[in-house]
Amino acid sequence: MSLQTGGGGSGGVSGSSDVLGDTFYPLYDRLFSEDSEFVTDVETKLAQARMTDTVELYLSRALGIGFISGLALWLLGLLLGYTLFATGLIQVDTILGFPVSSELALEIIELLRVPALVFVTGLIFGSIGFALGFGSLVAIPYSRASARKREINMLMTDSVSFMYALSVGGLNQLEIIEAMAEADDTYGEVAKEFQSIVKETEYFDVDYRTAIRTQALETPSDELSQFLTDMLSIVNSGGDMENFLEDKKEKHMRTAKQEQELTLETLELFGEMYMTLSLFPLLLIIIMVVMQMIPDAEVSNQMLYMTVYGLIPLTGIGFLVLVSTVKHDEPGDGYLSMGGEDRRIETPRDQGLLNLGLVEQFTGEHSVFDRIKNREGTYETMEVLQKPHIFFRDNPLFTLALTLPASLVIIATAMMNGSAPLSWEQLLDNPIWGTFLYIYVPLYVIAIPLAVFREWNVRHRNAVVSQLSEDLRKLSSSNDTGLTLLESLKAVSDTTSGKLAREFEMMHTKVNYGTSLKDALLEFNNKYHIPRLARTTRLITEAQEASNQISDVLRTAARASENHDDIERERKSRTRMQVVIIIMTFLTVLAVIAILKTQFIDTMAGLEAGSGDADAADAGGAGGGELADADLSENIQVDMLAVLFFHAVTMQAIISGFICGYIRDADILSGLKYSVGLATIALVGWTLVA
Repeated sequence: MSLQTGGGGSGGVSGSSDVLGDTFYPLYDRLFSEDSEFVTDVETKLAQARMTDTVELYLSRALGIGFISGLALWLLGLLLGYTLFATGLIQVDTILGFPVSSELALEIIELLRVPALVFVTGLIFGSIGFALGFGSLVAIPYSRASARKREINMLMTDSVSFMYALSVGGLNQLEIIEAMAEADDTYGEVAKEFQSIVKETEYFDVDYRTAIRTQALETPSDELSQFLTDMLSIVNSGGDMENFLEDKKEKHMRTAKQEQELTLETLELFGEMYMTLSLFPLLLIIIMVVMQMIPDAEVSNQMLYMTVYGLIPLTGIGFLVLVSTVKHDEPGDGYLSMGGEDRRIETPRDQGLLNLGLVEQFTGEHSVFDRIKNREGTYETMEVLQKPHIFFRDNPLFTLALTLPASLVIIATAMMNGSAPLSWEQLLDNPIWGTFLYIYVPLYVIAIPLAVFREWNVRHRNAVVSQLSEDLRKLSSSNDTGLTLLESLKAVSDTTSGKLAREFEMMHTKVNYGTSLKDALLEFNNKYHIPRLARTTRLITEAQEASNQISDVLRTAARASENHDDIERERKSRTRMQVVIIIMTFLTVLAVIAILKTQFIDTMAGLEAGSGDADAADAGGAGGGELADADLSENIQVDMLAVLFFHAVTMQAIISGFICGYIRDADILSGLKYSVGLATIALVGWTLVA
């Protein structure tokens, strides 16, 4: 029994799931009426999630899965109830101890007490199982529709700019819709909504006005629905599509800035929340340490262990999940498909460590290609060996293939030499060295190379878009003078410095050697595969196929790029404050725990030592004080507390670093540099304290 729901526009099911749906259809027919609001809502979400199942079959299958999971948990509940109540592990007399006057009623209660409890336990577990099975399947279309809505709203500004640029370039309404439908590698879910319009008109003989109206009702995004509705009114009235798209472009640019402002304000609120939440484990540790000093207080060491090794990581992970609901990365992978059947174009995405790229498409057809493949493999290997830093710059995660084994070898060597603590008691004897070996060595060996090459990769790729807006303006000005797009690329490259200008020069050279301008643009884009650059490149390639005079299109692309730059500058400025707040919160935690260690715990340990000397000198004096000192000496475990404090600040440093990176760049790997830096501060600080 399995459910296979395809992404994008299909959701298929296996044969066993169809059997399950058919089996439970009578139950669905009995439970839900034709005009059920719940059924209508699920049907709408299935359409918005682009899942092709009918609502009757889908809900029937959900009932079947709910029944099976409920039956399984019902049996488990019966077994658990019998184990707890029938065997006497839990005394039922105290649970149902209410007065009964009749002897017969008392006997009946005594007879039915245990079976009733077992039955109720099974019923509760069965209900939970059915709710989990049925609810989880029903939640799938809601989750997918929500994800599609988020992506559509994020891409609306660039999508409308794309359509406006095409209208400025001279395309009519139908051509704009078709071009939008073909741009799914750049505009994702927005393009898929337009694909539905095109398919309705091509395969179902529906006029495109009706198709637009239908899609406006089915799309999960209210913004796209409103856009399609307004577009339909322009189409029906014969209005000016170019002016309409220009107005919509400006509106969505303003909306994007407003949404960015709302997101940043929410992140500021989260930063204040994290400052409070991250201090909660610290306060709890302080309370439990003080409670341990009280002779009659029952505070176990397990509570301290759970706080340090459980609560601190869970708090950080929970905050990361909370931030991820607001902080969204840029949709798309930045690659543009070449289209058609031309196999001569190679992209970086076609290559990999075990994939030789272009030649892989021809091997097996002729023996000469097999020989070329062998030579290509040798050449690629030599390139990696001669310039490993370039390979790791382009593939930062491949550093793990070297650093993971290296860290394991270092730890294993230390363990075999006897220099690594192999038990908790040995760790208590040498806490800094043991923690450094087991936590800091893997962190430094793995994280530092990965962070360095990852940052190098990001800076290498982003350098090409640092002057994108300005260079697009220059291209537009050159194109206005009557130069073709190719000649404009050469003119800008001759008068401008920077990586993008050098790429313009390379594109001009490629075209002179026989490559088409479109292929040169796509190869340039796929070399850096930045989503923002991909949308600009898609815009230019579509426009230049229609005309060489595309200055208006280039100005539109420059305007969209400048809007993106404004949003990015605001985001960096505001998130910088959140990073500072998180770092200051960590430094506060480190300072408080260091003071607690040096000024409180170590002082108490000195008092215990002093009380021992006093006892040896005067065994008969101050009986109450001796008892207090003896109790204090028994409750305080200085070595154990020192290790727990050190581990607490270390984990706080690593988790805070990852949170800083995610807030800053919406990428968890961006937090590696922060984690290494904060962990180093924790290590140096604690070494001085200890």
